[in-house]
Amino acid sequence: MHNLKSGSNSTVRDYVDEFEEKLDETDDIYKEESDGEDLSQLSEDTIWGKLKDRIYDSSLTIVFISPNMKVTWKEDKEQWIPWEISYSLKEVSRKNKNGDAITSKTNAMITVVLPDSSNSYSYYLEDKSYCTSKCRMHHIYKLFDIIRKNKFNYKNPDTNECDNKGTIWHGYCSYIEAVKWCDFISDVDKYIDEAYDRQNDISNYVIYKEVE
Repeated sequence: MHNLKSGSNSTVRDYVDEFEEKLDETDDIYKEESDGEDLSQLSEDTIWGKLKDRIYDSSLTIVFISPNMKVTWKEDKEQWIPWEISYSLKEVSRKNKNGDAITSKTNAMITVVLPDSSNSYSYYLEDKSYCTSKCRMHHIYKLFDIIRKNKFNYKNPDTNECDNKGTIWHGYCSYIEAVKWCDFISDVDKYIDEAYDRQNDISNYVIYKEVE
């Protein structure tokens, strides 16, 4: 197993490779890897045709967040990641080898936040100490809308206000939870199990599935 060095010029692919070394071949996980193809002229049916075989048979989708994940000058619908998330969240029917109609469940999901070139996660996850209990701020405005709308979407959250600094959420609060790479890679099974727990509790979340 290779270990990525802090502050190195590692690519997203490098992190995916290290993660894959921890997986069992039977794991039904879709690891989001977008390509650079222009989507502006493609119909939704065409996009689905390109993604269905990769996503349909998976039960968990992992999205790697990096500082340059989102191309700010392009609309979300012109980038691959929002579509991959959308189809991962949808219940999709297709025929199996026997010709029977089978409907896939909404995938469990995790976002894994990768460190920047300074080995910092604060561009997205920023630890704060506004009050006596430490908080972690999510800079959700940097995300694609379909991820942002599935953050802090628990129907009956446990919350409190923090000295006029905003709302603090406790426990599970997002269907698509975020975890730092360093924590995730040290205990992959824990975070995958938690994602499946949220999937089993999906009726208690407001799920957004469309790319707008």
